[in-house]
Amino acid sequence: MAETTNKPTKANESEYVIEMLNITKEFPGIKANDNITLQLKKGEIHALLGENGAGKSTLMSVLFGLYQPEAGCIKKNGEVVKINDPNDANMLNIGMVHQHFKLVECFSVLDNIILGVEPNTAGFLKKKDARKKVLDLSERYGLHVDPDAIVEDISVGMQQRTEILKMLYRDNEILIFDEPTAVLTPQEIDELMRIMRGFANEGKSILFITHKLAEIMAVADRCTVLRKGKYIGTVNIADTTPQELSRMMVGRNVNFKVDKQDMEPGEVVLEVNGITVPSKLHKGNSVQDVSFNVRRGEIVTLAGIEGNGQTQFVYALTGLDKPTAGSIKLCGKDITKMAIRDRSKMGMSHIPEDRHKHGLVLDYSLEQNMVLQKYWDPQFQSMGFIKFDAVREYSERLIEQYDVRSGQGPITMARSMSGGNQQKAIVAREIDKDPELLVAVQPTRGLDVGAIEYIHKQIVAQRDAGKAVLLVSLELDEVMNLSDRILVMYEGEIVGEFDPKVTTTEELGLYMAGAKRQER
Repeated sequence: MAETTNKPTKANESEYVIEMLNITKEFPGIKANDNITLQLKKGEIHALLGENGAGKSTLMSVLFGLYQPEAGCIKKNGEVVKINDPNDANMLNIGMVHQHFKLVECFSVLDNIILGVEPNTAGFLKKKDARKKVLDLSERYGLHVDPDAIVEDISVGMQQRTEILKMLYRDNEILIFDEPTAVLTPQEIDELMRIMRGFANEGKSILFITHKLAEIMAVADRCTVLRKGKYIGTVNIADTTPQELSRMMVGRNVNFKVDKQDMEPGEVVLEVNGITVPSKLHKGNSVQDVSFNVRRGEIVTLAGIEGNGQTQFVYALTGLDKPTAGSIKLCGKDITKMAIRDRSKMGMSHIPEDRHKHGLVLDYSLEQNMVLQKYWDPQFQSMGFIKFDAVREYSERLIEQYDVRSGQGPITMARSMSGGNQQKAIVAREIDKDPELLVAVQPTRGLDVGAIEYIHKQIVAQRDAGKAVLLVSLELDEVMNLSDRILVMYEGEIVGEFDPKVTTTEELGLYMAGAKRQER
């Protein structure tokens, strides 16, 4: 395996379209980038790999002008450049698709694409030419969008296409993708990989931040690995393996297989009977007459392509939405109309799909988020007054136990943490509640392989301790590895039940696509 050292190459500097040389960036309590060098060749897809909090997004934010480094310089085509803000980056033909999209939700797709570079004559907005350019670009690159659709009404995959078209509209040649597949379905991921290869074939240069080793092996030419803010090495993808990349990333061998013993499920913990949830987008139902149960000592997985009712079902189950028919029982007690806090007290934990909307209060500190569902316990309050020392001690224990990395420990603002570490904080809080039922929705979304391995062990440990686990996942590898039973959901209905020991991903795929269904 060929590795480079943390020094600029001696070759002709014009070989590289972008060079970030010896970049150092610090925040209070943490050195996010410590003397990092990254070199991007023209027309290549260059992956940036690292654990949650390794400094990947920070490095790309430096290149895009969102942060100013304490040390180091940036070169474009061998010439030193100064990037003070994203406008400077755009002038240098550098564009970025952020992990959490930067779109105005009440604007149309077209308005978001042209925002900041609006075509005008004498101050009057002229959208006709802009619309034609956007439609031409979407046709050319297979990024089909409705320019008049309002952003808050379109899917996550469509929002990402809008972000990509923003870059293309500005004629960007250096494209930064920050965790672009974290919120996409498998089909959308395949589509994005195809689009990225097309960009590279046209001579565009791509920096691609991801945790997913399979994607790096499939699409990247080279990969630079960071660990805890430091440069580890750069490798040619043709000369390496997923195992070697994961070892560089986390500093040890990672077990890609989930180890779990056979279990004999116990009594029923969750009983769902005929749950129906109306759609907010059309006149029909998002969830139609869904019934199943989850017993102690088993992991039941709800699998399906995104948009087939899983989200709406979980909302009804956890109290975020109300079903129009059916009942939900937890440990034999009807909780269908129970408040969210009462469900939590009854023994339900929920790792939500959207960590920003339902998992965290972003402007609260990490320690405040850790006790969001327990602050009223005598452990944390007396006569209505919070015991701040107890909150601090409790959060410090969870931070250490779950390796939640944050610049200022328990007093760190949740908003300032990396997406992966935000996710680890939620998982820590929900599992530590010692629930009777753990509802885990996309629990490893945005996590690196080391963190995924750890979270999987925690979920299996809950099952082995006699808890009931309902997992909702789009990741087929995760579904096959963790599940004791698999339920496939298609268009709001359960269309099949499977034993992962005797089924295949191909078989599951047919049911997920609606090509087959079982009579229940």
